[in-house]
Amino acid sequence: MTRSPALRGASADRVRAALRTRDPLPGGRGFAGRLTDPPDRSGPVLVRDVLGREPLFVERDATAPDLDSDPTTDQSSTATDRDPTAPGNWSADSADLDDPASVPAGSVVSSGGVERVWTLPDDGPVDPAVGQAAVTDALDGVLGDLAGGGDDGGGSGNESGTADLAVAFSGGVDSGVVAAAVPDAPRYVAGFEGCHDVAAAREAAAETGRETDLRVVEITHGELVRAVRAVASATGRRNPMDVAIAVPLYLVAEAVADDGFDRIAVGQGADELFGGYSKVEEPAQDHRVDADTVRGARTETVRTLPDQLERDVLAVRAAGAEPVAPFLDDRIVDAALALPGSLLSADGERKIALRRAAAGRVPESVRTADKKAVQYGTYVSRELDRLARRAGFKRRMDDHVGRYLDELLSDG
Repeated sequence: MTRSPALRGASADRVRAALRTRDPLPGGRGFAGRLTDPPDRSGPVLVRDVLGREPLFVERDATAPDLDSDPTTDQSSTATDRDPTAPGNWSADSADLDDPASVPAGSVVSSGGVERVWTLPDDGPVDPAVGQAAVTDALDGVLGDLAGGGDDGGGSGNESGTADLAVAFSGGVDSGVVAAAVPDAPRYVAGFEGCHDVAAAREAAAETGRETDLRVVEITHGELVRAVRAVASATGRRNPMDVAIAVPLYLVAEAVADDGFDRIAVGQGADELFGGYSKVEEPAQDHRVDADTVRGARTETVRTLPDQLERDVLAVRAAGAEPVAPFLDDRIVDAALALPGSLLSADGERKIALRRAAAGRVPESVRTADKKAVQYGTYVSRELDRLARRAGFKRRMDDHVGRYLDELLSDG
């Protein structure tokens, strides 16, 4: 069994303060783990921050049955006979446990049950000028910390410089802004030959004169199959969407680790926080969201982050690197959540506040670049479909790629 650190992402003092005040955004980039002496509680607890930026798992039979309920709602549960905080009953890695269940984001787990402690702030919307200034200021601070080598905005005392840092780079505004903050860090992109992400990354690197700092990880069918197996093992996910999203990230992180870098800066969270998805544009006419306002639809996408981040963090760590996600810093989260809809999506433009804050940081072509989801921009989804059909799983079959993955993964 891999021994998990007692607490990841933040100091024990910071987490204790967040418990006392119920502050959902106490600074840093999230936390998860075991706190031995929490305030106003009689024994150790497990904690996971409001956005689930650090994975955390417990043995299912050591918790109450409602652990698998909707993590976006308030919840509590009754005690069980087994202490979930005891060694061997919890881990940051699901592979360490026999029957792992995710600790819901924003929750505290103890021998007394599961308690929802932190919820997303629901302030705002603020005045557009105030909101834009807050985003720009937050970005300045976070990127300044990144350039100085800080891992978490000053939360856990990890100041390791940038010599061990690489950047996952797809040529869009998210990764472009991150890369601009650490210009000496090498940039990595993965994809099949001819794919959008590789072409966009090359163009963006050329715009800034950093062509020689870009490493292209070329995916082949053999590498795709190998990575699918690795991702499924690390994350426990076997469905086509999760696999197709995690595979490029895994392969990039693997290349980063193979080249001797310990950390990889990623753009995770920007689309969710700043309204980067098409379903946020006209939510009242989009069946993919329940909300009928831009801000409401954005909130729905933010609530998907704990599940997504669990997958991504586990995939990156399995590849041998540690993810660094500047956009998930509490300062940026706080500023983004308060934005009015007009600074999220309007008149066919998305991530408006972020793109405005990016002015002067990246070339105009990068600042205004269209978003393409990683599973499509790398051709991973397309090639999984191709492999499935070659294996006899035709498109007329229900979930033909999922069936192909089940067969592939059952073969070991």
